[in-house]
Amino acid sequence: MKHLGKFSAAAAALLIAAGVGTAAQADRSQWPQSFTVGTASQGGTYFAYGSGWANLVAETLGVSGGGEVTGGPTQNLALVHTGDLAFGMTTMGPAREALEGRSPLAPGIKMDQVCALFPMYQTPFSITALASSGIKSISDIPAGAKIGFGPAGSTSDTYFPAMLETLGVKFDRRNGGWNDLGGQLQDGLLDVIAFAAGIPIPAVSQLEVQAEVNIIEFTADEQKKVMDAFPVADFTIPASTYKSLNADARAVSMWNFAIANCALPADFVYEVTKVVMENNDKMVSIHKAARTTVKENAVKNTFIPWHPGAARWYKENGIDIPDNLIKQ
Repeated sequence: MKHLGKFSAAAAALLIAAGVGTAAQADRSQWPQSFTVGTASQGGTYFAYGSGWANLVAETLGVSGGGEVTGGPTQNLALVHTGDLAFGMTTMGPAREALEGRSPLAPGIKMDQVCALFPMYQTPFSITALASSGIKSISDIPAGAKIGFGPAGSTSDTYFPAMLETLGVKFDRRNGGWNDLGGQLQDGLLDVIAFAAGIPIPAVSQLEVQAEVNIIEFTADEQKKVMDAFPVADFTIPASTYKSLNADARAVSMWNFAIANCALPADFVYEVTKVVMENNDKMVSIHKAARTTVKENAVKNTFIPWHPGAARWYKENGIDIPDNLIKQ
């Protein structure tokens, strides 16, 4: 385990089983010497949010740590499972596939060393085009349009193409980091970008500074059709999110959770969870999407096993975590 620090499997197991200790009492000799949080491409919400909470934890606990650019949720699950990353961020769709052994990166391997850490935010699926394109609705997207779906294997790339196919859109699929795709849209190399990221999306905010854009919403019928076919919920993008919006925009969304390698010491994970969950004002200053990074949303996780250290913090703070959903 490259980033989990130096602690034996036996010591980690004892710590996880015990699940006791406070920040002052914790035996830091078993803590990792450093940690890394798997995020996604630069220009996306994962990178800004993940790097921010990694730095907050590092500064508060005095442990070296930071964010790392990755391919996004699907890759983060694999890297956290193997221990190449201590922490990561994922959406619930790819998480279920990974736990059931259906990850496209490792078919047949159940990623049972991935544990839940804390709720993050909902990821809206939203579409952006240049105003000059004349594309104002999903039905306006012409056949063969060049659409950027984010990094290969990301939540956006996994689900958005299938969603648009369900809605009858025929397109030429493109991949890349959000910043790169934003530049390609502005240069006329793409017709549309289909984003799945917490709002406001940095790449969209940057685009608005440089060009006039259309934030394209789902119609009620399109929203229902997608919700019937995919593990998503209804969502509204507030008009205040982007200067290009004159009214709230209809969308769909999927929950995101922070994840941890299950072998991390319980008292270390307890302290990490405490830092994030007890400093929401600081989290919101990192990214506005963190408004929903609160303990009450822990219940949005119904299938990822909770890390014992994280579960202990929630139970101490009035959130009921079912015993059968805590990693043994």
